[in-house]
Amino acid sequence: MLGADGVELDIHATRDGAIVVHHDAAVPGAGPIGQLTGAEARRVRLPNGETLPLLSEVLELLPERDVWIEVKCLPPIHDPSLFEVLDRGPCPSRYAVHSFDHRIVRRLGETRPDLRRGILLSSYLIDPISTMRAVGATALWQEWHQVDRELVGRVHDAGCLLIAWTVNEIGDLERLARMGVDGLCGNYPDRMR
Repeated sequence: MLGADGVELDIHATRDGAIVVHHDAAVPGAGPIGQLTGAEARRVRLPNGETLPLLSEVLELLPERDVWIEVKCLPPIHDPSLFEVLDRGPCPSRYAVHSFDHRIVRRLGETRPDLRRGILLSSYLIDPISTMRAVGATALWQEWHQVDRELVGRVHDAGCLLIAWTVNEIGDLERLARMGVDGLCGNYPDRMR
């Protein structure tokens, strides 16, 4: 884990509700994950030869970590599948969801008000706090180029967290840490320490 406090990962649901971890909506050579069954998805081989991991498998590897789950796409019919995986994980209280699709965040929160939620942004909103409150989010995941002291202050004044993503260079990591962000998400956790 290279000293990381937590992990951020991306999920998709298969046609029959299996929750798999993968960044992109489609797997080269197999097609869109949402059109595969869970069994078909498990037969897919990634370029490194491994199978597509199930979220349940990944959570078992992370019992002592916060896990932020980016929900890329989740038809409402598969919400119960996601909740079941989270409930059965080794540390459900350490799991949270976030998404660029704020409708998903709101929907999941309506069913599970205690589920920690965040929104992802790649633009600088004039009023991000209202957007967060509209969906019940307590964390703003802001693209790192657009994080400034004013935004950090506004988010903290609202009692919320600000996590900067995806920041990889040491100078940028140090600058954001000095600004007081609550978390740094990047591809090199060893640099973040």
